[in-house]
Amino acid sequence: MSTSPTPAQALKPLRDFITAFTALLDQHPDEARILDEGGSLLAKLVARDDWLPDAYAQPHPEYYQQMLLHCDSAERFSIVSFVWGPGQRTPIHDHTVWGLIGMLRGSEYAQPFEIDAESTPQPQGEATRLEPGDVEAVSPTVGDIHRVHNAYDDRVSISIHVYGANIGAVRRHVFPETGGSKAFISGYSNSTLPNPWDRSKDPIAS
Repeated sequence: MSTSPTPAQALKPLRDFITAFTALLDQHPDEARILDEGGSLLAKLVARDDWLPDAYAQPHPEYYQQMLLHCDSAERFSIVSFVWGPGQRTPIHDHTVWGLIGMLRGSEYAQPFEIDAESTPQPQGEATRLEPGDVEAVSPTVGDIHRVHNAYDDRVSISIHVYGANIGAVRRHVFPETGGSKAFISGYSNSTLPNPWDRSKDPIAS
């Protein structure tokens, strides 16, 4: 007789990712190693789409949702789910810290930009389309300014992002197409977090 997994069992992929990413950062790696090895860890997490709780996968009818899934106790990294309703997009923006973007469900386009001498954002190359399982990196050293949008006008897309800070509390910038910049702090769309740590109901809590 099969039984439904407990919440902690269902969240095991997220728990394993948090544990592995924490262990990586405990080794004090440089950014290149974080983006390389951390990107591989994120690719493993988004290779399966059976762990994200429904509460953190719900779109808003007007704008995208940034749902906090975990924040390291020392704020060395945070994990969020970006939930894109049909056709939703970000403004042109930066991050100011390293970041990894893994596509979980649906698809999205990321268009990189650079700021010219007149403080106007200019597209750089073609937009990158991310499909489930794909991972992309951002940072001030590898390219930090982009605009992202749901590739679909008729369905929800979800990507999982990992940032080198408590990203919802970081002062960042949006860049209007007419030029200049405006500071913003994104915050989060949710007030509760998933709990992958309550293993009291697991058959073997070890």
